[in-house]
Amino acid sequence: MNSLVLYIDPGTGSMLFTIIIGAVSAGFFLLQKFKLKLKFLLSGGKSVSVATDRIPYVIFSDSKRYWNVFKPVCDEFEKRGIDAEYWTMSEDDPAFSESYSHVRASFIGEGNKAFSKLNIMNAGVVLATTPGLDVLQWKRSKNVGAYVHILHQPGDTTFYRMFGLDHYDAVLISGEYEEKQLRDIEKLRNIKPRETCLTGITYLDAMKARYESSSAADEKKDGTKTVLLAPTWGETAILSRFGERIISALADTGYNIIIRPHPQSFESEKDLMDSLQAKFPESDKLHWNRDNDNFEVLRRSDIMITDFSGVMFDYALIFDRPFIYADIEFDKSAYDAAWLDEDMWTLRILPHIGIPLKEEDFDKIKDVIDSATGDERLAAGRDRARAETWANPGEAAVRTVDYLVGKYKEICESGEKEI
Repeated sequence: MNSLVLYIDPGTGSMLFTIIIGAVSAGFFLLQKFKLKLKFLLSGGKSVSVATDRIPYVIFSDSKRYWNVFKPVCDEFEKRGIDAEYWTMSEDDPAFSESYSHVRASFIGEGNKAFSKLNIMNAGVVLATTPGLDVLQWKRSKNVGAYVHILHQPGDTTFYRMFGLDHYDAVLISGEYEEKQLRDIEKLRNIKPRETCLTGITYLDAMKARYESSSAADEKKDGTKTVLLAPTWGETAILSRFGERIISALADTGYNIIIRPHPQSFESEKDLMDSLQAKFPESDKLHWNRDNDNFEVLRRSDIMITDFSGVMFDYALIFDRPFIYADIEFDKSAYDAAWLDEDMWTLRILPHIGIPLKEEDFDKIKDVIDSATGDERLAAGRDRARAETWANPGEAAVRTVDYLVGKYKEICESGEKEI
């Protein structure tokens, strides 16, 4: 007799999980309310606050790759002697290597297990860089005072999938144009205005300090230029579209070439990576880089070739060097940017800080590299970009914790819910 196999497609499965989590959360809060009423009766009628077991500050990270954003904030909490919790979905998060006394790191599981805990958390202020709050699996907890979003790279607040920031209470920004984008979206969708605070960018501050304290002596071992090819991954990325052609063209320049594919390429595009590495093996002039930390390859290179990747801002703003970017058309239809008529700031600033690379330029890529490395117009563009998107350099962590502490104080002073 044939067995009956029940198949649930991913979309339906996600919807079912959302329904189940909603029911579980509702049951949890109902039980919590019952417990508070019971405590109220047993205490002889004295008021009982939901803040009894509240965690004042929770920092939530959905991936270890955002530790560079949160470490300066955790360091600042530790410096001030303020207790905070760091919840991560990465079991090997670098946070577990820190010796904090006041910041406690916890692995909360992955996927649905993590969201189940997040959806019933009891916290004063939650800081996160994860978009999509109250859109998919991650739901607002009734026992959280405020959700605060922190940006993980310079650029647009509209560079998120639609509705990514709609349900946050506050957004920490790094440029005044970002606030305008938020306000424009709020008007179009008729949503409650979110608080903003011009804090800056924590990880850029940390990277700048690291660069300034590093030795420049070993950056250049000879007079030959070093070119870093650092693409993203996927069908529209450089290696997928032009892999052999662009690597061959770069090898013909005679320059030192470092190829640093996106880590996801070695998983999702393994056949492509194997093929390219076999055709272009390691040599004195060509190196494949898979370091977890990209700092050293950025520091060692004179120019970078990339596509639509946030690393171009790290390179331009911190290391003050030019880059060449693949001239591809960005489809904004799935992003909040699609709601606005004005072009994204990222697209407006790109021509001022980088050189577009067209396919017809591959045969003369050496000339493109040489002209870009000495282009004073690009240097002026980098100064402009810093002024527009990197507010309060060196102060982001301090201003972030100042805001979180002030917000928690405001929540406490507004009065707790009582039975």
